[in-house]
Amino acid sequence: MGEILRVENLTKHFTKKNWLGRQSSLVRAVDGVSFSVKEGEIFVLAGESGSGKSTVARLILRSFEQDVGRIIFDGREITSKKEDLKKIRMECQMVYQDPYDSINPQMKIKDIIAEPIEIHRVGSSRQREQMVREVLQEVRLEPAGEIMEKYPHMLSGGQRQRVVLARALVLKPKLIIADEPVSMLDVSVRAEILELMNGLREKHGISFVYITHDLATARYFGHTIAIMYLGKIVEIGEINRVLLHPMHPYTRALLDAISEPDPKNLDGKKSIRIKEGSDTSTRSGCRFQARCPHAFERCASEPNLEEKNGRSVACFAELD
Repeated sequence: MGEILRVENLTKHFTKKNWLGRQSSLVRAVDGVSFSVKEGEIFVLAGESGSGKSTVARLILRSFEQDVGRIIFDGREITSKKEDLKKIRMECQMVYQDPYDSINPQMKIKDIIAEPIEIHRVGSSRQREQMVREVLQEVRLEPAGEIMEKYPHMLSGGQRQRVVLARALVLKPKLIIADEPVSMLDVSVRAEILELMNGLREKHGISFVYITHDLATARYFGHTIAIMYLGKIVEIGEINRVLLHPMHPYTRALLDAISEPDPKNLDGKKSIRIKEGSDTSTRSGCRFQARCPHAFERCASEPNLEEKNGRSVACFAELD
């Protein structure tokens, strides 16, 4: 399989200002992130809220400019040049957590889905209508002719998410970035949407960057996973290898948070120490050191990703 996306040393820092308008702190939202996505692969970016996952997605789509780093899409570096931006915005599409983030509730479904092909001037009016009808059938919204004339509020949450998926598919993209696409849906509907996305991947060879905090759906849906913490990837590798045998303390903490209740640990004690605010204020060394039960003197310097047992891990500790 070839490579559809590569990001190298992607970095984006934001400046926080106080009520006087003066700089108060620097937020390292994305800090030296590197990974690659193969053609037809589902690459998972996982981590808790504030880890930088969604910022990575918006940097890839060039919603704003990175401070440092390169984005190479389909063999071509994406810069701020008009032709580069056109390529990424036609061939890489976004599916959001909340359908109302990407659709106008006052527009009919047919107009919502047709909007991208109208913007990029694809086909005639009649061809566009046929493209909309076909993509609605692909996401299993039928009868398509009836759905086309409805408004978003007339559909269920699952149906609205299918509309968003149809809107992303209508330009026949090579990559879809799905940012928590099923987190607002009922459990039964989540499985349907994930199965639909996987079927579309197999049929069209689409690659996915799947952003989530839910490791259960990540393992069900993904191939490769990168665990992010405070703007950095701390562990990356084949999904079963990482989630079944985690080697970074933070990955273990995430899994510990969703694990089944242990009758031998009825008091609910966890292995990870929680010190609110201390990890975000860390200015040197490993950012997880304040919460890590394995921290030692060497953690005062920042670890790089290194190969360990078939995956890359940024940690000095040798865990069992």
